Amino acid sequence: MNWSQIFTSSIGKKLVMAMTGFFLVVFLLVHCYINANVLFSNPEENFNRAAHFMGSNILIRIMEIGLFLGFILHIVQGYKLELQNRSSRKSRYAVTAGNKTSKWYSRSMALLGTLILLFLVLHLVHFWVPSRFGGLTDVQYDGKTYHNLYAQMQDIFAVPWVVVVYLLGCFSLSWHLLHGVQSAAQTLGISSKNYFGTIKTIGIVFSIVVPLLFALMPLFVHFGWQINTGGVSLLF
Repeated sequence: MNWSQIFTSSIGKKLVMAMTGFFLVVFLLVHCYINANVLFSNPEENFNRAAHFMGSNILIRIMEIGLFLGFILHIVQGYKLELQNRSSRKSRYAVTAGNKTSKWYSRSMALLGTLILLFLVLHLVHFWVPSRFGGLTDVQYDGKTYHNLYAQMQDIFAVPWVVVVYLLGCFSLSWHLLHGVQSAAQTLGISSKNYFGTIKTIGIVFSIVVPLLFALMPLFVHFGWQINTGGVSLLF
């Protein structure tokens, strides 16, 4: 398969979707690690320190560029595959086989992807743009100045409808991952019979735990919840 076929053929598009999907999975894990700071004692300082590290580390800033490119490529290839699949159908049946041949989430990847895209745009406007281009207040810890991104979260998640939108985004992400992880593993050829059960279990656990951690962030900030750890800083 040559380079042009990677971006034009059906197999190539699926391969790109799988590779960029796994890259985004790594991003989700790192992001969850940072967001977990808001769940425990002293959330403001711990979260701001973690966010500062992410925003000031040159390696992470370079990876950030790759992340955006990965997102765009993943979305574009996803829509291309959806259009290709629709055009390949000679006719639409009045009655479909439904869940007998495929799960609902596997037939609705385009819809779920669109909801996640809208959630991502909202998230970037709320947090990434102010942190990169100004608009945040500052706070000091040990004589060093940090952006007070936690205060930004408090302002954003004080609005109930915003919290609801974020929860819907996390729900969509969960359904998307439920099919995506297994599909990517199959595309990359790492889901043989010997490992299928393990990969399926990992995919299910990941699709539940990661979106749940993302959903807890707006809930904890909105309601002022906190897991008491006796003042011990678990992260950073």
